[in-house]
Amino acid sequence: MIRNWLPIKTTPWTLGLPLLIILLLLQATTLPQRLDFWLYDTLITAQPAEISDDVILVAIDEQSMNRLGRWPWPRSTHARLVEKLHQAGAKAIVFDVLFPESSPDDAELATAMDNHGNVILPLHLSPPSRNHLISEQLPVPELADAASALGHAHVELDADGLARGVYLLNGLGDQLWPSLALAASGKALPMTEPGETAPYTNVRQYYRAIPLAGGAGTLPSYSYTEILERPPAPEAFSNKTVFVGATAPGFGDILPTPFSGLHQPMSGVEFHANSYSALVRGELISKVSRVTAVGLAILTIIVLAVALPRMRPASSILLCLACVGALAILHAALLFYGRLWLPVSHAIVMPLLALPVSSALRLAMTNRFLKRQLDELAKGPTMTLQEPSRRHPPQLLSHFQALFQPEGWLLAEDGEVITASGLAQSDIPPLDKPGEWVHIGGQSWISLNRSGHTYKLGLKLSNDLSREATQRYLRRLPLTAINTPAREPRPRENISARIERVRLATERMSQMQKFVRRSFERMPDGIIVTDELGVIRFANGHIEEWFREPMPSLNGLPLARLLEGHDPRETPPWHETVSETLTLAQSRTVDLRIHNKDFLIHFAPFSLPDSDQSGIIANISDISELREQQRQHREAIDFISHDVRSPLVSQLALIEQLKRNQGQVEPEQLDQLGRLARRSYHLAEEFVQLARAEQLTETRFYECEFLAIVENARDSVSEQAAEKGIQLVLQGTEDLWLKGNAELLERAVINLLTNAVQYSPPHSTINIQVFQAGHQACLTVSDEGEGIAPNELPHLFDRYRRQQSSELSGNHGAGLGLSFVNVVVEKHRGEIHVQSRLGEGSAFTLKLPVTHPIRSFY
Repeated sequence: MIRNWLPIKTTPWTLGLPLLIILLLLQATTLPQRLDFWLYDTLITAQPAEISDDVILVAIDEQSMNRLGRWPWPRSTHARLVEKLHQAGAKAIVFDVLFPESSPDDAELATAMDNHGNVILPLHLSPPSRNHLISEQLPVPELADAASALGHAHVELDADGLARGVYLLNGLGDQLWPSLALAASGKALPMTEPGETAPYTNVRQYYRAIPLAGGAGTLPSYSYTEILERPPAPEAFSNKTVFVGATAPGFGDILPTPFSGLHQPMSGVEFHANSYSALVRGELISKVSRVTAVGLAILTIIVLAVALPRMRPASSILLCLACVGALAILHAALLFYGRLWLPVSHAIVMPLLALPVSSALRLAMTNRFLKRQLDELAKGPTMTLQEPSRRHPPQLLSHFQALFQPEGWLLAEDGEVITASGLAQSDIPPLDKPGEWVHIGGQSWISLNRSGHTYKLGLKLSNDLSREATQRYLRRLPLTAINTPAREPRPRENISARIERVRLATERMSQMQKFVRRSFERMPDGIIVTDELGVIRFANGHIEEWFREPMPSLNGLPLARLLEGHDPRETPPWHETVSETLTLAQSRTVDLRIHNKDFLIHFAPFSLPDSDQSGIIANISDISELREQQRQHREAIDFISHDVRSPLVSQLALIEQLKRNQGQVEPEQLDQLGRLARRSYHLAEEFVQLARAEQLTETRFYECEFLAIVENARDSVSEQAAEKGIQLVLQGTEDLWLKGNAELLERAVINLLTNAVQYSPPHSTINIQVFQAGHQACLTVSDEGEGIAPNELPHLFDRYRRQQSSELSGNHGAGLGLSFVNVVVEKHRGEIHVQSRLGEGSAFTLKLPVTHPIRSFY
């Protein structure tokens, strides 16, 4: 038996080593870094940071450029701005405007800065010109002395060109400057111990990612000229940190961010304002070292290498997806709650790559397994039937002759008759479409093309009721030659070719299994297959129907328990029969009775080839009909030995008496002899009619008109009714056509009318109603007799059973009349009902299905 999955019979190193190699190769690519950036950007933009309440922006925008003229503006203008903000109560003023060169108005600006007392100026680290070393671009000394602090305005761009964070400390050599945001906050960070660092070396420390509040224009902003032209506004700037910088298009530095990319970059001053907002709110994000990220990836590899080889493919997929989800959740949790940016791309890539690597290993194992098992599967049994369309016409004719026994036949090849009997070449009709039967009366013809030759085959079928069914069967028979499709090219891949061969072998085995299962289902007997412990493992539909047990409950149920539950017995008990069949390996046959039906169960032990498994095949045959026939046979013998023999014995005794007194023959004796003879005749006639009814099949059915049948039956009993002065009243004028046997139907109606006459008082009325109800032709015979006792109604149609009232009234019979009626109605798939009350009469109603034949009148 082949399992539907194959475990990887390898150690964790088989999966772990390839993943470690892949991890090392990924270090040389930018794929993990780009994935980290994407994850970070997705989370940051999905949940923007909140803006600190004390940060506000004064923008050197396009409107300000238009009103104040070309840049650079006089530093007296900046002094006026500082004075306005000072008057408005600004807590700190942060300029993102470089003042590296002297100006006549420096003293005025320095005075305004001193008056305020908390103005931060920027510095920039860059080479003064090309081919020069990097240097510090500081404000002019006068302004630097007036500033409360200096901060670097440098923003770090990541490898993909987006600005996500800043270094809080940056400088040359041992001189490190805080960022503008850090300088504005007044916080201090510990610097590393100074070392032997060259004074021209760019040193950066404390990189922090900044959770932005949104894209450009998110922060509250005022135009530069709006502040100058209006009175101070304490309600807007009181106790606020004001960032002043350029936002006009084409002026100042612009930074692409995760919110905008290159489509709508953010101004540098707005970026620094976001940095300050995140800093004072404690939301700056620290980046975890690369070593930690690689360690997490190695830990993920270890988990996958240990777990995956022991899991099923579906579980492997779930584990890999769970790892990816857990790493993503860990990344988001650290980012938002721990303020740590953990690069998880290396670790996330590992489960995504582990799945195909694991699948490749499984595929390799499957390939080796297929290689070992393929030959055995290919040698498996097949169950195919030769298609009639591939048989040669002479062979087809031979098979038709054996199957249908036609009265005549003809086979011609290219216009020349090969063999014929009862048909001539002149009988061949036009056959326009090869492969299609043409039926003309009792002749059936077909044209076939085989190997470039044209064959014409004809059959002359017997003129009986089976001819129409045979012609319908011939129409369904596929005899047209089927063009074999071109064989598909063999797959080049080794595994594909083997899988294809396994698929074909599996299809053959599946076809065999389906054939066996369908054969069991279509068998007339019930089949039960048990294992070596007598537990049911298979049962066909007859078992479910006969035992009235649902199929799921049968599977797994001990056979002995099933039999004991439906036919309990003490000698021998069922468990003994089942156990002896298994232990002694001997067949047994036992009678079985289920739900008032008789069965014969045959136990046969079996053992599977090349296996130690064994069990029982139980064949259950329904012998209820056979037992019923045996019972009827016994009843018939009793009937003949008693009912038929009794009047014959009386006749013989009377004849012997007449012989002794030949000269004194009384009329009463002759009448008695006639009555006895008639009674013998009626008994024999009822017996013969019942036998004919029981042998009736639909092959003896034909279209007949029900009202005419009833009229003929009425005429047959009219003389008997007239003797008692009984009036027969027939109601019904509609022609009701049905398919049946008119002779037996008329005899059944005669029996009903005869009974009604016998049990009706003289000078009464018998009503006969013929009508249609839905798709049924109905007949109701009502009399005014004494009626039928309620305890006799359930047994009214039993054969050889006489009513007690009939015997008391002197109406002697064999008890076959109503039984004959019931059999005839059942053979016509109809129904019979009785309504009767003592002292009021009885009403018998027949219901037979009608047909609607198409009739044409010319």
